[in-house]
Amino acid sequence: MGVPMVNTELSDVVELRGVSQSYNGGQSFVIKDLDLLIQDKPDQGQFVVVLGASGCGKSTLLRYIAGLQKPTSGEVLIRDKPRPEDLAISMVFQQYSSFPWYSVLDNVMLPLRYRGVSKQESMEKAMAMIEAVGLAGHERKYAQYPILSGGQLQRVAIARSLIANPEIILMDEPFGALDPRTRFSMQLMLTKIWESIKSTVIFVTHDEREAVFLGQDIYVMKSAPAQIVRHIRVDLPVERTKETKRMPRYVELVNEVEDAIYSVDATVAA
Repeated sequence: MGVPMVNTELSDVVELRGVSQSYNGGQSFVIKDLDLLIQDKPDQGQFVVVLGASGCGKSTLLRYIAGLQKPTSGEVLIRDKPRPEDLAISMVFQQYSSFPWYSVLDNVMLPLRYRGVSKQESMEKAMAMIEAVGLAGHERKYAQYPILSGGQLQRVAIARSLIANPEIILMDEPFGALDPRTRFSMQLMLTKIWESIKSTVIFVTHDEREAVFLGQDIYVMKSAPAQIVRHIRVDLPVERTKETKRMPRYVELVNEVEDAIYSVDATVAA
């Protein structure tokens, strides 16, 4: 049984309504009757985390929203309509997605050049974004490993995704391959940038601590078939710092989320 979606007077950003996915003509379903509603928070933005075990269907939800995949049944609505062509949606993948034959600067400029922005203006905006993600001094390097580290390559991907001021930013476990120290520095960087751009971020992870540190709202997914089974509001200060992880409320929320995940796992295994 999924979590009831409560509609309010706020406008809808994303709604998945009764979404199901089958790859064998309906004999079995990997996602079944899934509902998810994300509403707007004007002049604030929001950071939504979708949390669940690997393989439960989290990435598929992002592909629906991005328009990269259509469900077998159900509706995917963005701003109350099927995927609008003029809506800016960016996606950051877990795998490094930069073009290795381009420099960091050229990679970050791509969305603007694609939209017809002049080269000079694209360069100026790209340099500002490169500085914002902590890559100043690396802009002329090729965006490839080992010239850049894994964390630096993800910074390139994030900068490229943010430069066009998207309304919705989809992030599919972008820090999953990073070591703990680099991962935390990337989390801090992301929260600071999000506070300034005020977009809707939908972030997928299977890490409970990451979910609580980054998110305002956490949606817990189960698998076999996938559904949203818990909605946990994160009542922590909007600004997240290293001190956030030492707050008693942070520890309580991590325990609550872990209990929710273990409960889901036990139900699926039963």
